[in-house]
Amino acid sequence: MRITRVLSAALLAVGLAAGPAVADSSPSPSASDDGKAPTQAGTSFRTAAEIDQGQQATAGASTGDYLYWSFPADAGQRPTVKATVKLPESHSGQTWQMDVYDGLRRRQSCQYGAQTRTAAQGAASVELACVLRTVRAWSEPWANDPLPGTYYIRLTVVNLGSADLGQPVSAEVRVDSEDIGGSAAVDGSLAKPLVPGIAVKSAADDSGSDSSKSAVLSAIEPDDGWSSGWWTDRWVWTAIGGVLAALAGIGGYALTRGTGRPARVPPGA
Repeated sequence: MRITRVLSAALLAVGLAAGPAVADSSPSPSASDDGKAPTQAGTSFRTAAEIDQGQQATAGASTGDYLYWSFPADAGQRPTVKATVKLPESHSGQTWQMDVYDGLRRRQSCQYGAQTRTAAQGAASVELACVLRTVRAWSEPWANDPLPGTYYIRLTVVNLGSADLGQPVSAEVRVDSEDIGGSAAVDGSLAKPLVPGIAVKSAADDSGSDSSKSAVLSAIEPDDGWSSGWWTDRWVWTAIGGVLAALAGIGGYALTRGTGRPARVPPGA
């Protein structure tokens, strides 16, 4: 009975501890559009329009323009970028492409999704999507793994006839992320996220001089700030494994130790 009570109490504690871990693996809620989403796109990496995850940005442009947006992505997130281009009423076949770059301006490959699509002649719109790999808190210098920081979206047409050049189009872009949790955790973290201007701000902080936000080219960051990189729900599951191992040891000892001195052994033995 004592072992049963111990097992019941331990399993109850394990269940309470596992609650946050399960919640961490669920998709993160998307921020609702609050009217602050940009209505124009940038024309280069430096002028990229900043958007938060969960916002739907819009922009008007001419066919042949390069459109740029930027958004923050933290460790453990798997961003999904979607874009819709509304085409003019009359046009020939067009091929549109959406590329995503990390804070080092390295082009990131998509796990899946239609990153390049061709709109048939007269089509009203074309939709593109890119599901990135999970952002890692740390990576080897030679690797091309996505890292925490600012990510850039570039949208443009790659196959265009001269007759369609300069026709008006409108674009919609939205970024959402799924929180993968401890299954994507690594042993290490970056000193600073890959955000434009972060080195300038860090140097100003170290020297004690004024470090106003004007020194940072990008002011966007996750709603709850950049994660430190050391805490994940893997710690919870490690603790659960330790508790279960201890309980298994106690249960095995209780089953094998017997009931005491055998009755057949003489008292003087």
